[in-house]
Amino acid sequence: MIWLTWRQFRTQAAVLFAAVAVLAAALAVTGPHLSDLHRTAGSSLVDQVSGSDQTLYYSGLLAVLAVPAVIGMFWGAPLIARELETGTHYLAWNQGVTRTRWLAAKLGLGAAASMTAAGLTSLAVSWWSSPIDRAVDGGGATDTYFARLDPVAFAARGVVPMAHAAFAFVLGVALGLVIRRTLPAMATTFALYAAVQIAVPTWIRAHLAATDRTTVPIEPGGAPLSIQDGAKEIVAHLEEVPGAWVTSQQTLNAAGQPAAVPSSFADCLRTESGPPALDQVERCFADLGSLGYRQQVTYQPAGNFWVLQWVETGLYLGLALALTGFCVRWIRRRVT
Repeated sequence: MIWLTWRQFRTQAAVLFAAVAVLAAALAVTGPHLSDLHRTAGSSLVDQVSGSDQTLYYSGLLAVLAVPAVIGMFWGAPLIARELETGTHYLAWNQGVTRTRWLAAKLGLGAAASMTAAGLTSLAVSWWSSPIDRAVDGGGATDTYFARLDPVAFAARGVVPMAHAAFAFVLGVALGLVIRRTLPAMATTFALYAAVQIAVPTWIRAHLAATDRTTVPIEPGGAPLSIQDGAKEIVAHLEEVPGAWVTSQQTLNAAGQPAAVPSSFADCLRTESGPPALDQVERCFADLGSLGYRQQVTYQPAGNFWVLQWVETGLYLGLALALTGFCVRWIRRRVT
């Protein structure tokens, strides 16, 4: 069964592993230069990265993020849906192979290959990007590169991509079992996987490890502040906590209670034409601070990176195991 399963999806596997090899070769050629540059430049590395390396940085991010989705769509969804669609599963079942063994061979080999492909991609990209990651987490001021805890970069670093790939693969298999049509199963797999990838960093990841909290005074010369939503919201930027992921923040009044930004602040910023001048903004912030307003910021510190990595890995592997149990139950009772 293992050999038969391998023959059925070896073409897809060969294409993906070849693409991973090409990416790894490109990273291996340019990576040592980036490490040498970091040793001499330190956190200022972010200002010295070449345009080609910047392109490779973003290409690596996209590659790691794309691998699990590709695996779910092109490995997982068709693996069983195609056999159910064409009826070839009867051939295996009529030769003394039980349904559970048939399914286990497909899930086992596919999940192992999926985690290997995602793990190799993540390893290569994480190694190449590590000088930039260390520079950013060490205080390198940049709007170009992501801290490792940033929701975009986090999913493309460490061990989490392996769990994402396992989940995407089993999700595709489960949807293929239920839908029994290859193309609809592929489309549904992509949609559901994308939805989960949005939901987890938006509502779940921030609660997987203990957060830190700080209160920032609203005053000129303090923490950098910006204005959003027509002066109805204030955002504090924690430059003194490099690499942190700000999960939430709110404005507090003089009593220490969450409060909306008073309308007097927007009135202070109003001008007859054009945006307010910098000195006017600073004066308005000073007036707001004199009323006792301050900004409370909740964040995940950079040191929580590996805690969040392992907890999220366990979460996705748990989902993959739950879907595996669903597949076993479904194929025993529903597939005929």
